[in-house]
Amino acid sequence: MDTVSIRVPYRNLKKEVEVEMIGVDEQQHHRIHLNDSSSNSSSSSSQIPNSDSSPIAVRSKTTRHYSLMTLILSCTVAAGVQFGWALQLSLLTPYIQASPYSFVTLGIEHAFSSFIWLCGPITGLVVQPCVGIWSDKCTSKFGRRRPFILAGSLMISVAVIIIGFSADIGSILGDTKEHCSTFKGTRTRAAFIFVIGFWMLDLANNTVQGPARALLADFSGPDQRNSANAVFCSWMAVGNILGFSAGASGSWNRWFPFLMSRACCEACGNLKAAFLVAVVFLTLCTLVTLYFADEVPLAKNQPLHFSDSAPLLDDPQQIGGELSKSKSDGPVFSNTNGNNINRSIEQNVNPKHANSIEDQNESLGDGPGAVLVNLLTSLRHLPPGMHSVLAVMALTWLSWFPFFLFDTDWMGREVYHGNPKGNSDEVRLFDQGVREGAFGLLLNSVVLGISSFLIEPMCQRLGPRLVWGLSNFIVFASMAVTAIISLISVGKYSGGIEHVIGGNAAIRIAALIVFALLGFPLAITYSVPFSVTAELTADSGGGQGLAIGVLNLAIVIPQMIISLGAGPWDALFGGGNIPAFVLASVCALAAGVIAILKLPDLSNSNFKSSGFHFG
Repeated sequence: MDTVSIRVPYRNLKKEVEVEMIGVDEQQHHRIHLNDSSSNSSSSSSQIPNSDSSPIAVRSKTTRHYSLMTLILSCTVAAGVQFGWALQLSLLTPYIQASPYSFVTLGIEHAFSSFIWLCGPITGLVVQPCVGIWSDKCTSKFGRRRPFILAGSLMISVAVIIIGFSADIGSILGDTKEHCSTFKGTRTRAAFIFVIGFWMLDLANNTVQGPARALLADFSGPDQRNSANAVFCSWMAVGNILGFSAGASGSWNRWFPFLMSRACCEACGNLKAAFLVAVVFLTLCTLVTLYFADEVPLAKNQPLHFSDSAPLLDDPQQIGGELSKSKSDGPVFSNTNGNNINRSIEQNVNPKHANSIEDQNESLGDGPGAVLVNLLTSLRHLPPGMHSVLAVMALTWLSWFPFFLFDTDWMGREVYHGNPKGNSDEVRLFDQGVREGAFGLLLNSVVLGISSFLIEPMCQRLGPRLVWGLSNFIVFASMAVTAIISLISVGKYSGGIEHVIGGNAAIRIAALIVFALLGFPLAITYSVPFSVTAELTADSGGGQGLAIGVLNLAIVIPQMIISLGAGPWDALFGGGNIPAFVLASVCALAAGVIAILKLPDLSNSNFKSSGFHFG
């Protein structure tokens, strides 16, 4: 006999009601017992309140209770993944432009470096939701999430090894045999191998992230959600801090000198060693997660009403159909008032998805094509206010992604006046700037972690609309200051004042302050939009998942635009990073204005942070 516990959150109850569905026989009726978690009374005496206005949120859930320590140990993989992601953010854009004196002599032009990052938003758009659905339906004896976490971690390990050894592999495949300290050309084969590893790394990151979050959601009960979000965010902060510290070190090649070769000089050996350390750290974190995350395997005949990790892709008409089927089978309800709960369920579910019946033929299954089609068709059924949220979110990410792409490169070029293709002094300055930028990202992560504890009280006091709008104004000011710092620094450099020693101390300190301050609005960007979406769609049943899926479109599409256009946009104005940051500042200003004027007012007292959504 299979037992599935589902939650029915009624707004007029202080605590959730759990509905336990016990499968008696495939051909017989189903029986539903209602157990109020706030009462120890038997199911026969449970009271069912009138819930005409209450949304029904159904999700599969094991009946086991997990301790806080189990939750902590079960999501350590988040730290391992974020460690590699931090290295990717801090080092890989400079890496692909490197000169003979720098990382791996790939020599890709700055104008085209942003194209390399295009895979991230593409995989975020398609791969992560697909993996979420596939993990929901996985019936492996090892559980639903762990097989995907293991596979993704192995892919990450292979990808970073390919990236680290791309210069050596390129040399074996026919690139120049000249020593890396003297060769100044582009290593085409090494660049091709690097791009393969880079795209594979983005694919693997998205493979792990969804199941890792879903695993924590599976293990956390209603009273553990805030703690679970805090645990997951804490591990990601740990990974960020360690990863950016590793990127800022620059001494790994001294500890692992055997990693250097004719194709890979000191800085290349440093990055290669840092990524090998990332592999070891990820392996340890993954093993801890796999050991302590004792999942209950999903029975092959166990139905799923809503997707745990990717609810946006569940077919609303299927949900309604299952409920209707339950009614036609004549289920028995324990209810002292004698009310038919199925009638109440239909009153809440069917009207919310009336328009979904029109799209019955648009459900194409669980493939990547179906993911995109379902997301796009859901644009017609968004709750009121969501269009403003999408507009602000898109502009917000148009302002953030140039910073993510070029932050350390900006430190190396505009602040330290380095050049990855210049003479030895200019290359040395560029490398120093990159490491200083990684240190700035470390400060950014620390501020982000501290700010995460302030978001909920701020939103309860000021309202999420105002908080989100103010965060965009901070980004606007910070990006504008970044452009001003660049102009001042470049002006002094052009005047011959700071040719060899790099930017002066005041400019470097100002740049680090900007890096650190951006951690505060970044924490808001990672949390508030998702909480606002959850609040706006709370009464729309399955539409909440659909709306969050569409919100993901407002993240990845701007990333694609920046990946395709940032490099050529900079080249149009003579190169460098200033044009991209100016454009980011304008987008942030527009996002702040629209947020203040157009976002709906939400209840301050009911605001709850939904946790961070990285990568």
